[in-house]
Amino acid sequence: MKFMTTVRNIYIYACCLLAFLSACQQQSKKPEMTPWGTTIGEDSLPKENSLSLDDIQTNGELIMLTISGPETYYDYHGHGMGAQYLLCQKFADKLGVSLRVEICQDTTELVHRMQKGEGDLAAVLLPKKWKNLLYAGTADPKSHTSWIVRKDGKDLAQALNNWYHPGMIEKIKREEQFLLSTASITRHVYAPMLNRAGGVISRYDHLFQQYAPLARWDWRLLAAQCYQESTFDPKAHSWAGACGLMQIMPSTADHVGLPRENLYDPEANIACAAKYIQELSGFFNEVPASERIYFVLASYNGGHFHVRDAMALAHRDGRDPRRWGDVEPYILKLSSPAYYTLPIVKHGYMRGSETVNYVRRIRERWNQYRGVAKGGFSSGVSTVPERAKRRYKWHL
Repeated sequence: MKFMTTVRNIYIYACCLLAFLSACQQQSKKPEMTPWGTTIGEDSLPKENSLSLDDIQTNGELIMLTISGPETYYDYHGHGMGAQYLLCQKFADKLGVSLRVEICQDTTELVHRMQKGEGDLAAVLLPKKWKNLLYAGTADPKSHTSWIVRKDGKDLAQALNNWYHPGMIEKIKREEQFLLSTASITRHVYAPMLNRAGGVISRYDHLFQQYAPLARWDWRLLAAQCYQESTFDPKAHSWAGACGLMQIMPSTADHVGLPRENLYDPEANIACAAKYIQELSGFFNEVPASERIYFVLASYNGGHFHVRDAMALAHRDGRDPRRWGDVEPYILKLSSPAYYTLPIVKHGYMRGSETVNYVRRIRERWNQYRGVAKGGFSSGVSTVPERAKRRYKWHL
């Protein structure tokens, strides 16, 4: 027994000695370097994920985190809007880089992503209470809120503070109000009816009659929409890039297959609109045809994703999502944070009043046109587009 105890003690001492010698050897061993200057065995990634101002300018991109809202960011006819976004866009222009927008569900997600280094700055006015973040740029002294950058982004924060001055935000808001007004659309206003006694709405009645069947619409409805879009001015254009009689966006023309150089051609423009209306109508196949036209008009103006959000809200509250009268109130509610921040709403804030008024005005004018001009959904024109003729060449 005594012999076994001695052997066990010797074994333990030997193990301890080997462990000590191994540790000494590792401690004295020089670190091995890679050809590009990093130590083998160490994490080659930087400890911080955020980029310096020089890195941002070298990469050519500034990443902005924000949340959906009228003051922060929202989509307007394919363009970003919101005072905080527009201000951040000007800062990106000053740096000479592009701006990438990442939308967060709420401020909790936004702060978490900022702390992880997934954004360069957060263009939202936030209270000054979070660690590992710097407050810079746009600020509201009354509420003690400001934009944020990561704590190690001191050069970016300094650049923001040097660039920003308090008068900027009011100037941006005035610019935004102008862009959202009809004054930003360059157009000649024509009369809503060319010859009431003769039942002639416009110079383009023959084109509305030709292409309305493609949209499965009354040609007088298409004419009413055209007047709302451009007041029958084929050269009308907006700051956002919308062109011609039906205010077609270049991206829509690309999608439908209309060459951009033909956007101001009256026939091509109307044909493109009819094709796009046909496509939008396909998003609402479950809606009765008599109601669907209002859903399509709302989508043409405000985007079909927002209309779908309003339908989801109506369904949640026990209303009929296939009836425009039940959905219209929820289009308006999408301007309220109590609604556009709900998880069921997938596409955030919407300028609902503009879209609702758009549909109402077209509906009213359509009723006026139906009282003086002959036609309808079956106006003697085939619902199947005819073979292209010399006069009617646009079949997209």
